[in-house]
Amino acid sequence: MAQNENLAELSSAGVAVWLDDLSRDRIRSGNLQSLVDEHSVVGVTTNPTIFAAAISGSDSYDDQLHALAVRQVSVEEALRTITAADVRDACDLLRPVAERQPGDGRVSLEVAPGLANDTDATAAEAAHLWWLVDRPNLFIKIPATEAGLPAITETIANGISVNVTLIFSLERYKAVMDAYLAGLEKRVAEGGSLDGIASVASFFVSRVDSEIDKRLDAAGADASLKGKAGVANAQLAYQAYEEVFSSDRWKALEAKGAVAQRPLWASTGVKNPEYSDTMYISELIAPGTVNTMPEKTLMAYADHGTPGTPVQKSYDDAASVMQAVRDAGVDLDDVFRVLEEEGVQKFVDSWDELTESVRTQLEDKA
Repeated sequence: MAQNENLAELSSAGVAVWLDDLSRDRIRSGNLQSLVDEHSVVGVTTNPTIFAAAISGSDSYDDQLHALAVRQVSVEEALRTITAADVRDACDLLRPVAERQPGDGRVSLEVAPGLANDTDATAAEAAHLWWLVDRPNLFIKIPATEAGLPAITETIANGISVNVTLIFSLERYKAVMDAYLAGLEKRVAEGGSLDGIASVASFFVSRVDSEIDKRLDAAGADASLKGKAGVANAQLAYQAYEEVFSSDRWKALEAKGAVAQRPLWASTGVKNPEYSDTMYISELIAPGTVNTMPEKTLMAYADHGTPGTPVQKSYDDAASVMQAVRDAGVDLDDVFRVLEEEGVQKFVDSWDELTESVRTQLEDKA
């Protein structure tokens, strides 16, 4: 089938188009396959919020929930069994993509967000989820908290591919890249193979604008600064990516078969209706990147998306934007701290909601 021209052009520019959503209905109906066939989708990301919506809003899980209830499994086991099943099926659907385009064809499954500040528990659950899904084109999502960084290194060293999530600041992004390289180095030192190991670093965009815009308003700053920081911050992240993955340290790993950790633009659905609904795609076009999009944003770009200024030509302007935001009185360190804490808490809340929903359904079907 013919691919949508706008999304095909985006792919040709080096941006892998991923869908930020998954449900059993989407898989069974053929919708996910059609997005692959017609809209250039080559990967899928999930999170607790996505699964909470999928499971509570569908009867496609009823038979499995009944079987789990009859077996009297715990809520936690039921939750992991259900989500792992969807991710496994999506991995199988995307396997031809993975074989054709190594690094793509990936589906992400997140460790329990309540573990975000526990290094050992995060690494242990990452290993368990990798075993449970048992598909080579899986990504385990680990949050880029301070405790998450050593868990990323350990997980990569164990030969498990990782999607690092909830990255907001350049400082933390650089630490994430270092954690990835350290994991590869540890695996090599222990005699392990780097074959098949991949990673993406999910740099969040629209949430940065939401928080900074609020602070710019409170400071009475020039309104022209609003809606600029999210893209500028991400553009500077790509500059950092280019520096790290052209370094001698990286080249030594690349010579041993390592593949670069790609920047992934996340939180690309526009929160402010006054902004262009495709701005977090159009302004973040660069080779070797991933953009994971809610279906609404994906379809908006398919309909009327046009490329903006290439990221590599935006570094000076991006640095000027971030300096202007600082000069307006916005404490960026505090912005990024708040965003990380809120990001973890939002996923914890969604996980709790999902747990309660599964608990109720198990009781109903017992």
